Amino acid sequence: MVTRVDNDFPADIIGLQVAEHGPDARVVTVTGEIDTLTAPKLATFLNEQLSAAQVVVVDLDGVEFLGSAGLSALFEANEQANRERRALRMVCHSRIANRALEATELRDQFTFADSVPEALKHST
Repeated sequence: MVTRVDNDFPADIIGLQVAEHGPDARVVTVTGEIDTLTAPKLATFLNEQLSAAQVVVVDLDGVEFLGSAGLSALFEANEQANRERRALRMVCHSRIANRALEATELRDQFTFADSVPEALKHST
């Protein structure tokens, strides 16, 4: 398993880490705040992972703020995955992130798993 960390922003603002799970699966761990400033970085990061792997799991458990720009970045990544016949799966126990997904009625647009291992279990 190979892990890479993106350090463009201080870790207390946003943290992006990817771990490879075999040749076709990656886990992206997101921590901190996803807002207008950081959402473009998240979008680029997810795009890179979806271009390289068949299954991308996004772990949002460490997200402390999820604004509309962040929701848009996640939605666009999901649309990209669907267009390219790839799987984007979400793991989210962050109360704040779940509240944003539910308030905008976007939660039903994504595939969720209870844990990262569960999301990886169904890798294609």
